[in-house]
Parts: sequence; structure tokens; C-alpha cells
Amino acid sequence: LGLALYAGSLCAASGAASLYHDYCIIGAGPSGLQAAYFLQQARRDYVVFERSYAPGSFFALYPRHRKLISINKRYTGKSNGEFNLRHDWNSLLSHDHRLLFQRYSRDFFPHADAMVRYLEDFASLLKLRVQYNTAIVHVTLERDGQAWNGHYFLLTDQGRQNYKCSSLLVATGTWVPNVVNFPGSEYVEGYETVSTNPDDFAGQTVLILGRGNSAFETAENILGVTNFIHMVSRSRVRLSWATHYVGDLRAINNGLLDTYQLKSLDGLLEGDLEDLAIVKDKKGKLHITLRFYLENRNISAGIDSITLPQDELDNFATRAPYDRVIRCLGWKFDFSIYNRSLGMMPGKGNKKKYPQIKPSYESRSTRGLFVLGTASHSVDFRKSAGGFIHGFRYTTRAVHRLLENRHHGVPWPSTVYPVTQLTNSIIKRVNEASGLYQMFSVLADIILLRENATAFEYLEEYPVGVLAELEMQTGRKAPNGLFVVIMEYGRNFSGADKDVFYYNRAVGEAQHAWQSNFLHPVIYYYKCLPTEREMRLRPPDWPLPRPDAVHHIVEDFLTDWTAPNAHILPLRRFLENCLSTDLRNFFAESCFLFAFTHQKLPPFCRQGYVRMQGLMGSEALRRHAVEAGLLEDYSLTDFSGDRPPDSHKGSQDQLLRDHAIPVRPLQHLVHAKDE
Repeated sequence: LGLALYAGSLCAASGAASLYHDYCIIGAGPSGLQAAYFLQQARRDYVVFERSYAPGSFFALYPRHRKLISINKRYTGKSNGEFNLRHDWNSLLSHDHRLLFQRYSRDFFPHADAMVRYLEDFASLLKLRVQYNTAIVHVTLERDGQAWNGHYFLLTDQGRQNYKCSSLLVATGTWVPNVVNFPGSEYVEGYETVSTNPDDFAGQTVLILGRGNSAFETAENILGVTNFIHMVSRSRVRLSWATHYVGDLRAINNGLLDTYQLKSLDGLLEGDLEDLAIVKDKKGKLHITLRFYLENRNISAGIDSITLPQDELDNFATRAPYDRVIRCLGWKFDFSIYNRSLGMMPGKGNKKKYPQIKPSYESRSTRGLFVLGTASHSVDFRKSAGGFIHGFRYTTRAVHRLLENRHHGVPWPSTVYPVTQLTNSIIKRVNEASGLYQMFSVLADIILLRENATAFEYLEEYPVGVLAELEMQTGRKAPNGLFVVIMEYGRNFSGADKDVFYYNRAVGEAQHAWQSNFLHPVIYYYKCLPTEREMRLRPPDWPLPRPDAVHHIVEDFLTDWTAPNAHILPLRRFLENCLSTDLRNFFAESCFLFAFTHQKLPPFCRQGYVRMQGLMGSEALRRHAVEAGLLEDYSLTDFSGDRPPDSHKGSQDQLLRDHAIPVRPLQHLVHAKDE
């Protein structure tokens, strides 16, 4: 007996032992795999826990009718991979070109099974450390002053195995169905279990609760076989092309709007679902009534004893009985596995389905706990794309960079350029950067100015919500002012009630750029880093506090901001005004002239000509400049009366061979007199 008890105690001790990792990721969906990729590239100690036998288990079931609404645009006319990601809403970020989603589907709106295959390959080809069939059922804290954040996270799986980690990344998404309880709600079928065979609805009358894409997707599937479909929701329908929010109703699912407005029996109604009640008659038909009619009534007594709205109002909209009622109300975050010590609380209002987090995606209550993917959408809910793959692949990378700086002393990646490259750097990024484009108003490029504005440091895709914490979060200093480059829609152009197709909806002149409606670049200039108080007090719907100066690059029909007069010249002059300097480019001849006639040379001449930088001169380049009117043709000048006609040319060729004359590429240069 003693030996048995001793062996049992050893087994219990071994079962209670915790396996340690620096980083624990819960969930092997798209955001979990994306986080794992970045951690693996940085060679960090991590593990991903996935309750299913394969990654992306959500997509194995949803959407129920198997058509994704994330676009798969395979052709853009461009070969720039970064630009093409602007129109690829399904690929995760990686170095492996085999893992572009266009290789998995040719459909513009792909089949969900293609996403399942893609995620499986992403995990296997990159050899990500995913532990499958491991459901984390409880998460709590263990206080320890030696830990990174003053505590460890203790995780327990379904087999009572414990895990300990210093940082916890929650990537479980929102998968718990939203359910509204009201009298008779037991007769309602859920989106997660309802039949997807249209034949099962032939000749039936259907009521759908909800007004999102899942509701319209369900209606679209049975539109051609039902008697009619009614749809009830608390809010009015919101069309994505009007709100510019990809989570609102997409055109691919809005057939019911046609049949409603063209009076083909189907219809939409607004009402609070909690005020409804459903009563079933002897024939199995479902009657819609209001909750207050059932107060002090016994539903089991039969429908004949219950007052229905049509008994008092004979044209009550939902007076016809229904054969089926389907709930399509979306999903919410699963809070049940988190101990109270973590303080994982739901948000407020329309964000209550998400946990409360900071703009840095870190929990408001627990340091070191970050929420990734769809569950982090409270940061930009109904504003940007943070709840979808084409958005959170960038916010996940931002979180990784924050963690690298905090725990490993690796500053936010940056590049230092001379100030003469400022205009070019901005133009390049606004024309190709996918993170700025997809996460508009949320992620921004930060340009930190060096002393005397002779150079700048460029940081890409930083979360603007924590701009005041930039120095602490990135390990970079901003003592001399900064520019913030961000993408925005017009202030009054997005909304469920907006007519986005009105005449003169677009702006074409640079002087009216501030009135641009469509997505366009905006550059904010701050003489010093904004404070947390300034961030809190920023104007409503502004992503940033009021700057010292702001510049809008006028919207462009082709989203191609490279027009010399409409886009580049106004931007350069804005930057020059902010920095009180001359950012033009010059030929060597002009720099030579300035050196003899000016006390201070323009930055381009100081950083280029004076340092003997530029292209080697050649006769072909000189002749091209002469023909373009950018240089005078000195070869025709005879400086001595008895010099042979070709002697000047010969001496000039010798000069070009013996002395490097620094000049810049013609396509990037502007002679002083041209301005």
C-alpha cells in the first residue's frame, strides 16, 4: 500500500508539472499562425495550442455555404508583391512565395475549403510549432517578480497538463454564437446547424433573425425556393460600399435587397429581438408576437388563449405564420476559460463581443496578455480591417515588433535616409505599402527627424493609437519632430445613410485635396511627439491629435499618387515649409554655381555634389540634358580663335574620362530654373 501511494504521488506530481515556453499562443487560426511565423523567424521559444486536429478549424465549418467574402484578386497589372497584397485579402505574410493564396484558388470569392488547405500548408511548410488536439480549458496567473511581466501565465488543457509562459497571445477569434433568449426561442434554428440544402426549404416561409453577412448568405441560398423570406434585426441594413467597412453587407450576398425593393414578397424589418416572442400552433407553424402580450400568460395553454398583435392591428407586418425561424447573429469571444485574476472583461456597447484591450492590442488589465486576430477588432471596429485576415496580418506583425523591443531589446525596424530622399520615400510607400492601405487610420508610417533636419529615420506601420508611447514601444527617439503618414477616407463620406455615388463625389485638383473623399494619403507634422493627454483629447473620429501642419495628397482614381504636378510637387513644398529647407534635386552644374554664389548650399548639393556622389558623366548623358533644355551646350563655344573645331570636344571627352563629374539620373532631377 505504501509503494502504491508513493507511485501515485509521483504520477500526480508529474501530471502537475508545468511545461515552460516564453510565448504561448492559443489558437492555430490565421492570426495564431501569423504570430507563430514571426516568432519562429526571430528564433523565439513558443508553442501554439490548437483544440482541433488541424489549423483553421473555424473555416472547416464557416461560412456554412462555403463561399468566402474576402477577395482573391489574382491580377493587378503590377509585379510588385507588396502592392499586390493590397488586393489579396487571404494570404498571410511570409517569405515563401508558394504561400500566396492565389496558388490555392482561382475564384475571386474563394471556397472556404481552399482556406483550410492554405492554412494547413502554411503551418506544415514553415514547420510552425503547433500542438494539435490540445484544448486550453483554464488560464490563470502565477505572481513572480522574476517573470518578464511580474507574473507567469498558467494554462491547463483538457488532459490536465499544465503549461507556463511569460507572454500569452490569444488568437482564438470569436466563435461562440450570439444567442438572444426570448419566449419561444427554443423553436429557433442556429446558423451553425441549419441545413444548407435549398431543397429542405422548398415552399416554406422563413424568418431570419439578424442582418449581417451570415444572415444574407443564408437568405441568398434559399431565395429561389421559399414562399418568402423576412429578416428582422435591431439596426438598419448597412452596405459595405457606403460604410467602407468590409464587415458590413457585401454585394455578393444582397439579393434579398432586390426582391424586397422590387416587391417580390421578401422584406426587411427593424425591431429589438428581445421584445419578440414565438408561439407554435397545433400545425407546427410559428407565430411572431411581442413579449408583453405573454406577460402573465401560460404559453402551454395554446395559441388560442394568447393575444397576437394582429388581433389589435390587422395589418401587423409579421402576421403570417412561419415554417422556420433561423438565428444568424454572428459570434462572440469565449471568456469562460480565463480566471478572474486576468481581468478579461467584455467591451461596452457594440464592442461587448470583444475583450477590452489597448490600442497596442495588450489587455487593459493584464500586462503581457495580447489579443490577436478577429478578437482584437475592438481597436478599429467598424472603422478598418483589423477583424479580417487582410488587416490583422499587419497588426500581428506590429504586436511582434512591440514584443521584440520590450523583451529582447530589438528596436522597431527602421531605415535612415538623407533628407533629400524624404519626398521619394513617402511617395514610394503611399503607392505600394499594403499595411497602410488595408489598416487605414490605424497603422501609420512614422518619420523621425534627425537634428537640423539633415536626415530622417523611417518606421513602417506603427499603431497610431499608441503614438504617445512611441519612444518606449519602439526603442527609437523623437527629439526633433516627426511626420506621420497615414491613409484616410473623407470625414463625411462613410455611413449607412450616405450616398456614395452622388455627382462630383471625387476631387481632382491639388488645392482641394483636403476635401478628398476616397482613400488617400494624409501627412501630419508634429514639432514634438504628441502626449497621452493630446491623444485622449483629439477631435472625434480623428486618428491623431491636431498637428502643427497637415497635408492631404489628392485622391486618385487609379490610387496612383505619382503625378508630378498633382501629387509630388505639393507634397514636396509642404515638406519644405515644415523643415524650412530646399528639397529640390539639382544638376552638378547648378550645384557648382550655388557654391560660388550662395553662403549655404541646398541639402541635395551638400549631400551629393560636394561629396562627389552621383552618376559618372558621359557624352550621351550630357547631350540628352542639352536636348531637354536642362543644360547649355558649351561644346559649341570656341574659347580660342585658333583652336581646331574638334579640339574642344576632344578636351571635353578627356575631361569626362579623367574626372568624374557627379550628376544625378535625369528622371529624378529638376534644374533650379525649372522651378
